[in-house]
Amino acid sequence: MVSALADVTLRTPFKNHAVFQRGIKIPVWGTADPGEKVLVELGKQKANAVADAAGKWMARLDPMEAGGPFEMTVKGSNEITVTDILIGDVWICSGQSNMEFQVNSGLNARQEVAEADYPEIRFLAVTKKVADEPQESTWGSWTLCSPKSAGGFSAVGYFFGRELYRELKVPIGLINSSWGGTPIEAWMSREVLESEPSFKVFITRWERAKESYDRQRQRYEEQLAEWDILSESAALAGEPAPKRPKPPVALNEFLMKPACLFNGMIYPLIPFGIKGAIWYQGESNAGEARKYQKLFPAMIRDWRSRWNQGDFGFMFVQLANFMAVQKRPSEGGWAELREAQLMTLSVPKTGMAVITDIGDEKDIHPKNKQDVGKRLALAALGTVYDKKIVYYGPIYDSMKVEGSKIRLSFKHAGTGLAVKEGEELKGFAICGENKSFKWANVQIDGNTVLAWNDEIEIPVAIRYGWANNPIGNLYNKEGLPATPFRTDAPN
Repeated sequence: MVSALADVTLRTPFKNHAVFQRGIKIPVWGTADPGEKVLVELGKQKANAVADAAGKWMARLDPMEAGGPFEMTVKGSNEITVTDILIGDVWICSGQSNMEFQVNSGLNARQEVAEADYPEIRFLAVTKKVADEPQESTWGSWTLCSPKSAGGFSAVGYFFGRELYRELKVPIGLINSSWGGTPIEAWMSREVLESEPSFKVFITRWERAKESYDRQRQRYEEQLAEWDILSESAALAGEPAPKRPKPPVALNEFLMKPACLFNGMIYPLIPFGIKGAIWYQGESNAGEARKYQKLFPAMIRDWRSRWNQGDFGFMFVQLANFMAVQKRPSEGGWAELREAQLMTLSVPKTGMAVITDIGDEKDIHPKNKQDVGKRLALAALGTVYDKKIVYYGPIYDSMKVEGSKIRLSFKHAGTGLAVKEGEELKGFAICGENKSFKWANVQIDGNTVLAWNDEIEIPVAIRYGWANNPIGNLYNKEGLPATPFRTDAPN
């Protein structure tokens, strides 16, 4: 008996209304019968591929400039036609709930949705999936940005894409692959987590939790079998049934299992052509900031290595201000996590949006996602697109002790340091050798800040905005906030 040839198929990103990345080779892939020849045609281009022994094939088209729409055909034993393809810039939008947060739930939602008529901005929402092993495919389809579709898409992703579209005038593709409540280790490959001794704690933690759950589950099933027998006996005797045993609390795999979301929601997208990624995550790792200092750069490097498209842009959001305002100099897990994020700027082609001025002390999901998207876009325009703009607020550079005062210098001061009209500069704490921090008197002096406290004769260190919900109002004149920092940071 002769088996029928397997139909040629395309993976999820290659559907109607897709955006392909401009300026680089365009990878197109799918499945077919082993050994089958596949022809891909896009515009005036043609590329050939042959399915390997596992039935996988990949063709690469030459780079194209922004434009469209185009039609793509894929021919093998059958023929597939993909229509309305645009060439532009594609960005992955990933992280936890603040990336998942929809336009419908945000600030001025009704107006924003009504005005979201940008057919050259396209959305692809990746289906949520937990997986033990890397998955070849996922589900989802491209939709045009319109008042019908924008409300249900990532607010940060949409406002970021809208800013880029307005500035660059090229089609923008946004792929949302996010899941609320998730830690960074779920978005990293197992190979990377196993490569660093300090990362293995996440694997060990999961394995212990799984072993404990399996034991509890086995015991529950034994108890349930005993309960069935006792219930039957009670019914025959006309007596009430004993209390049914409770099952163990199920494991939240997406919260605990290392690499499970990388496998299910990132790997299927590789190596679709992209310009970069935006990332809003960190709340779930706020208690492990020291580990995050290594985890986050390792994840970025791993994604870039697997995509094999060079150091694509990676923009991320520093944690917002949250919880009760701390009115005295204090410590905070969120402050340390912000520091870990700030340190990640040492990785090439990364950018950060500072949002400690637009959070909500009572809501971990602040509604102002417009400014988040705008600041991410500014970071991308400055670092990835090389626009000559002010794209950051002040970032601490160095300090100098001048008698009983400390002078602080900043990078990205723009056209000058500033506070909002009618406000006095605040949020700086100073300490002497005893490391007891007190609020500092401060004044802006050119592009520096001078800080002192009359009770401290020999100052040693300064902290700014150092709290879960910090006090701080230093900006540059372009209106971008300074990132929190401490000069006594550990190595």
